[in-house]
Amino acid sequence: MGSMRRRNSVFTILVYYLKCLPFMENPRARDEEDDNELQERKPRGWKTMPYILANETAAKIAIYGLTANLTVYLNDHFNMSLISATNLTNIFSGFFNFSPLVGAFFSDSYLGHFRTIIYTSFVTLLGMVLLTLSASVPGFKPPTCSTVDLNLGTCVGASIFQHALLYISLAFLVVGYGGITPCSVPFGADQFDRTKEQHKKDMKRYYNWYYAMTAAAIFIAYTIIVYIQSEVSWPIGFGIPAGLMLISIIVFFLGTKLYIHVAPEGSVFTSIAQVLVASILKRNLRLLYSDDVDEQEKELYDPPISAGKYKLRLTKQFKFFNKAAIIRDGDINQNGSPKNKWALCSIQSIEELKCLIRIIPVWFSGIIFFVVVTQLSNFSYLQGISMYHKLGPHFTIPPASIYAICYLALTLFIPLYDIILIPLASKITKIEGGITVLQRQGIGIVTAIIANVVGAVVAKKVQDSPLSDDGTSSLSVFWLTPQLVLLGVSQALADVGQIEFYNTQFPEHMSALATAVFYASMAVANYLCTLMDNIVNSVTSKNGKQTWLNDNILLGRLDLFYYAVAILGVLNLLYFLISAYFYRYKDMKIQREVGDSDCNEIKGSAIGSDN
Repeated sequence: MGSMRRRNSVFTILVYYLKCLPFMENPRARDEEDDNELQERKPRGWKTMPYILANETAAKIAIYGLTANLTVYLNDHFNMSLISATNLTNIFSGFFNFSPLVGAFFSDSYLGHFRTIIYTSFVTLLGMVLLTLSASVPGFKPPTCSTVDLNLGTCVGASIFQHALLYISLAFLVVGYGGITPCSVPFGADQFDRTKEQHKKDMKRYYNWYYAMTAAAIFIAYTIIVYIQSEVSWPIGFGIPAGLMLISIIVFFLGTKLYIHVAPEGSVFTSIAQVLVASILKRNLRLLYSDDVDEQEKELYDPPISAGKYKLRLTKQFKFFNKAAIIRDGDINQNGSPKNKWALCSIQSIEELKCLIRIIPVWFSGIIFFVVVTQLSNFSYLQGISMYHKLGPHFTIPPASIYAICYLALTLFIPLYDIILIPLASKITKIEGGITVLQRQGIGIVTAIIANVVGAVVAKKVQDSPLSDDGTSSLSVFWLTPQLVLLGVSQALADVGQIEFYNTQFPEHMSALATAVFYASMAVANYLCTLMDNIVNSVTSKNGKQTWLNDNILLGRLDLFYYAVAILGVLNLLYFLISAYFYRYKDMKIQREVGDSDCNEIKGSAIGSDN
């Protein structure tokens, strides 16, 4: 074994043991002891969290540290016009937020969470190195342009090579974000044993602390990293995130021997398509015991699933799809498998499709919630630019750092919620976690509405305030603190509630897709915000009137816009309450052994109902 170890490169053996290159031939034979160790490895729960959370924190600081100030970099140092820089940033942001859907598909279908994180972490690091080089090496960036030339539009633009290097680095960042983001949350959840009560409680706390660490990372990115970029040096400001990304990869590797690896189960969409086809083919067949779901379950195709997996119970809801499990003569092979998977589906596959259908209404509400918070955050940033943002005679707060107040509030509120509020609420409600994930989302929606109302009041005060010599409001930017604090609290409630909701209510083998859907809702909300802004400008500028969303915030009616957003939030709250009332949580049990009927039952409840 020693000679075999010498004949193979250290890197190849390391990568093999880290399960990064499953397609490579084993560089040395695995002995029986190693195989048994892998098979008997048990979830370590919180013991793995220092590595996972440290990795996520460093990676988030790195990613947001590069993207938070991107428009300013493109405008000031890549000699792009403000419109061109903004358009490129918007295009980048769109791909950025939709990319987790692609990464989730490959993770859940083929690679698994661990491998996807590793592959795309290196891709992200490469993108950061290239972007740092584009800001550092003279030949990789256009010549420095004076403020006068920039205003006149006479700056020398970037060459084809320099543009190509920039676009390639941004493309690598999109690919990297698309792989890391949807997998980091479910990979952490994989490390808990869902058959143990303590681990289930720990997993609920994990979602809180994961988001708290993420918020803390973004706060650091929006303050320290942005300040270094704006006031010290762009090469250093880009180099630090690249270094942190390298550290995050190393830290993640350190916990390898503790991690549980959940294998992917093939295409996540095939079984859904099979249920749709089979139920249509059998649409004319009659379900037995249509009013007794327990008896009906005994008559349908219900093979055992792998030990330790969640087995979903048959439900009456959307019972048309139950027909896909009706067993006809000749449908089953002698070994119990279906002859044609497009004509006979298991109850498990049927209920997984129903899970997705039930989630859709709640997901729509989540999109509108993000519209409400995104509008407030975007225009709070613009308000901050038009306000007095100096701290003392020498220190100027960078515009991109204003929103850090929101993330600071979020970071501080989550530990308060987890350590104090949840135990108090649990004593009153007798519910594990204090309140349900849907109730948590609902409170977050209400808080976001209040934040917009407060924002409207502050906007009116800013508009009526005397102007400084430079044409900005004489009011301090810290007048935005109340609305940004409320915004942070609303996201601490609703964002974490959505993440936990999707990760617990999606089919078990679609956990990466569950997280990706959360980020996709943000992407859709960004586009809806643009549409809403255009409609508001079009409607309010009729008959020569001053538009609400003027380029000069002080000349518009931002207060009325915030009230309109708050009304949208109220309508969304009503829709959410209806959706939550009719929602049914997954009714499931954990399969201990294949074919074993002795399972732990886990029944769900919806707001206002125990059904």
